Amino acid sequence: MDVRGQVGIITGATRGIGKAIAEGLAKNGVNLAIAGRNIDAAKEVAAAFTVFGVKAVGIKLDVSKPEDVIKAFEDVEKEFNRIDILINNAGITKDGLLIRMRDEDWDSVIDTNLKGVFLCTREAVKVMSRQRYGRIINITSVAAFMGNPGQTNYSASKAGIVGLTKTVAREYAVRGITVNAVAPGFIQTAMTDVLSDRVKEDMKKIIPLGRFGTAEDVANAVIFLALPDSGYITGQVIHVNGGMYM
Repeated sequence: MDVRGQVGIITGATRGIGKAIAEGLAKNGVNLAIAGRNIDAAKEVAAAFTVFGVKAVGIKLDVSKPEDVIKAFEDVEKEFNRIDILINNAGITKDGLLIRMRDEDWDSVIDTNLKGVFLCTREAVKVMSRQRYGRIINITSVAAFMGNPGQTNYSASKAGIVGLTKTVAREYAVRGITVNAVAPGFIQTAMTDVLSDRVKEDMKKIIPLGRFGTAEDVANAVIFLALPDSGYITGQVIHVNGGMYM
């Protein structure tokens, strides 16, 4: 289960789930590229993880822009000479009922959440194919499977990730690359912190375990899939939702 010395790229890694994943990988000895739109935040997070004895760099990356993605992956390969792990975590929401949803709100969510996964995965498999080894883990959502009112764009983007995951898994298994997804449910983040206590209690009633998940709950599943010993698992979705969706 040793991943020490491997190199991982985590998108959207400056806070929340992405940061928890990055910390977990760093504790296991993985060298990191912390990717985010805010370069100062990315560098700050990367610097904090060097206490675990790993090399970590912050990189500016807007996953919706092909030129940004190509440059970022070129820079990471130049810096580390390899890429073993890709965590496609970057995502945004722009909620609204379907009839009121603006075209630009649809496009921006699809471009970041789905196109971004496509662009990053395409660059990663170029490197991983030469290595004949790689682990790609995509963060989808329970919304991809259950739907969620007011999130037509978000649910569609996350459902698209599932199809992309399964197809790339089939295409690149022969190259020693596994591709899986993790689908979080209600996770305690800045987005859920602003909800009223009544709304939170109502939400918890539909979760059999009776609580929101934590970023670490999601990170644990992702880290398992990133390990060499998970090499016979590909094209799968692991649900981390406290039993809300079975």
